[in-house]
Amino acid sequence: MSTFIRNAWYVAASSDEIGSEKPLGRTICNIQIAFFRDSKDQVQAVEDFCPHRGAPLSLGYVEGDNLVCGYHGLQMGADGSTQSMPSQRVEKFPCIKQIPVVERYGFIWIWPGDKQAADDSLIPVLEWALDPKWAYGGGLYHIKCDYRLMIDNLMDLTHETYVHASSIGQKEIDETPVKTTMEGTQVVTSRYMEGILPPPFWQNALQANGLPTDQPVDRWQICRFDAPSHVMIEVGVAMAGKGGYEAPAEQKANSTVVDFITPETDGSIWYFWGMARNFKADDEALTASIREGQGQIFSEDLEILERQQQNLDRFPDRHLLKLDIDAGGVQARRIIERTIKREQPSATSGAA
Repeated sequence: MSTFIRNAWYVAASSDEIGSEKPLGRTICNIQIAFFRDSKDQVQAVEDFCPHRGAPLSLGYVEGDNLVCGYHGLQMGADGSTQSMPSQRVEKFPCIKQIPVVERYGFIWIWPGDKQAADDSLIPVLEWALDPKWAYGGGLYHIKCDYRLMIDNLMDLTHETYVHASSIGQKEIDETPVKTTMEGTQVVTSRYMEGILPPPFWQNALQANGLPTDQPVDRWQICRFDAPSHVMIEVGVAMAGKGGYEAPAEQKANSTVVDFITPETDGSIWYFWGMARNFKADDEALTASIREGQGQIFSEDLEILERQQQNLDRFPDRHLLKLDIDAGGVQARRIIERTIKREQPSATSGAA
């Protein structure tokens, strides 16, 4: 059985990864895909397979509205049909798969499942991407682990105390209970800490927002999982006693950690990470500084997750513990499993 939800929108790339001349080859949910921009600058996506000799089309180039194979010059249209090939008649050439693709919010989204079911209104609304009062900076990591391990990681931030001790970690995270709830089809884990000193990352954010860094703050972490594999985390600190999460803007520094976890294969992911903030949105130097700091934080997760995956592969029969702090990841996995099961054809379908 598949380990991926198929009928859903995944982030496949950032907009700036796909230029006007060179296609991008990327595997998503075990599907090899070639992305390119046509003559109208629209992003197109087709199976990365030339029907002539099987060469990757992503090794070719773009000419007008077609993708030209770099092996023998076959020209492939955005609909997956061969348009031409030097000295050949192509009417009977087999078609390749066209992948539904949408460019929105600076990301390229694909639908790897049933093409007829693709509905771009199902792409999540990123309100911060539409509001000029917000700034965003992020990046991409390729990680050799099951995508569900990253979801587990993000839905339980207790690990920050240990993995990110020099930046966002502090003992109060480990000492404060986490609450897990369901809001419709969304899994939410939340943790609120009162009267604590801010860790280094948040000291810098407070300073950038013109607030003192040596006084107690109230801190919050609210993680929201949505299928197929997106996690948005509201994080922030406010000067202690000023209302915490509800504090006025001039008394806090807050942001949304953006996590799009896209399966590449059963054992690897494309991790699109970033942070959106609603203070000093026009300060590009601050955006770059936060991006650098956050990139370092997430790089600390990379080794943990890859080594964890190696251990799980080595000992596949071992049962893992499920503690209170794991509830968010457990609930997210249940949603994924139920959705995948609904996508599977009935065992009796097609029977006489």
